[in-house]
Amino acid sequence: MQNQPKKTTDREYYMFAVRIMGNFGATIAVPVVLFVLIGQYLDKKFYLHPWLTIVGFVVAALLSGMSIYTKSRKYGQEYQAMNRK
Repeated sequence: MQNQPKKTTDREYYMFAVRIMGNFGATIAVPVVLFVLIGQYLDKKFYLHPWLTIVGFVVAALLSGMSIYTKSRKYGQEYQAMNRK
């Protein structure tokens, strides 16, 4: 009798998808909220409304994009490993 690899269940795929959604959601939302709030604070302090808020949003979008790209590659490898089971 050979050791058969354990087959990945539908539940494992669903949990994997939920984990990705939560991680990507936090990766996008947290930097945007933080950088926009910091930008608004600095705008009020230096009377530059809305320029620092816009810069904060752009920086957060770039950081989120780079992070999503990196995480998507990692999740892609993890998904391939799930399919090999």
